[in-house]
Amino acid sequence: MSTTILGIDIGSTKICAIIAEKNSDGDIKILGAGVAKSQGLKKGIITNIELASNSIKNALTDAKRVAGTKYENVIVSISGAYTKSVQSTGVVNVPTHDIGIKEINRAMKMADHNANIPSEYEKLHILPYNFKVDGQENIEDPLGMNGSRLEVQVHIVTVQKSSLSNLEKAVKLAGVKIDNIVLTGYASAIAVANEDERELGVVVIDIGGATCNMIIHAGNSVRYNDFLGVGSNNITNDLSTALHTPINAAEKMKINYGSLSSNSSELIELPIIGDDGSTHEVSLDIVSNVIYVRVEETLMILAKMLEDSGFKDQVGAGVVLTGGLTKIEGIRDLASVIFDNLPARVAKPREMDGLFETLRDPSYSSAIGLVLYGGGYFTPYEIDSNKNLRYKNETLEFPTHNQAQFDKTSDIDDILEEGIEIVKQGDKILSTKDKLANIADINDKNDKNGFFASLWNRLTQLF
Repeated sequence: MSTTILGIDIGSTKICAIIAEKNSDGDIKILGAGVAKSQGLKKGIITNIELASNSIKNALTDAKRVAGTKYENVIVSISGAYTKSVQSTGVVNVPTHDIGIKEINRAMKMADHNANIPSEYEKLHILPYNFKVDGQENIEDPLGMNGSRLEVQVHIVTVQKSSLSNLEKAVKLAGVKIDNIVLTGYASAIAVANEDERELGVVVIDIGGATCNMIIHAGNSVRYNDFLGVGSNNITNDLSTALHTPINAAEKMKINYGSLSSNSSELIELPIIGDDGSTHEVSLDIVSNVIYVRVEETLMILAKMLEDSGFKDQVGAGVVLTGGLTKIEGIRDLASVIFDNLPARVAKPREMDGLFETLRDPSYSSAIGLVLYGGGYFTPYEIDSNKNLRYKNETLEFPTHNQAQFDKTSDIDDILEEGIEIVKQGDKILSTKDKLANIADINDKNDKNGFFASLWNRLTQLF
């Protein structure tokens, strides 16, 4: 059975909507894509809901026209502009000594409960990075292990409630109901970092039009995230100011001649700002120098952010750069020098079936990452923006598009804590419908058992 996924990347310079299909084998195929110029956004933050909604609608209309199909799951990105991150720990006892999904979920929810989150912030991702079983550290995956005590350390990404609410309103006005919200940098890391890089530790930096999103991925999870409100638009503004030329001309100059190491004395003609019809000649060497100064400054700030994170010694795979700014010639070599000779590479989104040529551009990494996230390409375990546990090879599907349904699912989990272990049937995770059917069978066989009858009544009231 296939699932159709819609990913909407809401950037400062463009909105990109991608529709993809995940088949029964887990393979993902791109069906359609649409791009619209961003309006009503500044440095990743929505400043005009109506304008932002129109941009989203335009991108979505184009994507649907190309794909020719409806979508089922909607994944939307959110900038790291107003995010904060905290670390937390959760510990639970395992009376059965058999660690399953239920026990991992309990431990992560305990870490969630113990976290000190400001009242104006909402949790976006809860990402475990270290499990302990009976005090033994660095457990990669505790599922199926034997132990009496499970501990987990988690990295929690939170976002300002007002920013989240504005995003949801803009998307809703565009006629879309959100299933999941994903941090932009996290989505980019999914699209460009390979398995070896994640295992060794890697810094993924997505440098877009007005923002830089940094993610540090070490081992099996995200360990750190940060944000810088600088991007390729700053280069355009610098060129416009330094060369006394309009913004549009400066942007074309950056795209056509963007380089960090031009020794050319070739002269090009540019219009003069505020003086219609007048032009002047500018050397490409001057253009290169202006670009170099801004890119160097940006990379130096990002290198300082990595230094301050405390994870610099844990990124053996070095730095992966993606996003629109990385198309400037020479940026990889400069980044390697500024990041103290760490390995550096410029990355495009990973290849997949149906990937259009335009989508192979580094500026589409986060958009591709969103559909990959919707297809199951996330960290081994996480609690997502809907407060649902997600995990590799999951078969348990939660209802979507209805917050009341999410609340019912949570109620079921709470009821199951009362002592009925029906989560597993062999090694297969059952759906919520299967759980109810199992309880119904038990109820039929135990009419005299008041506990099962009571449990069944409570569950049927929820549905």
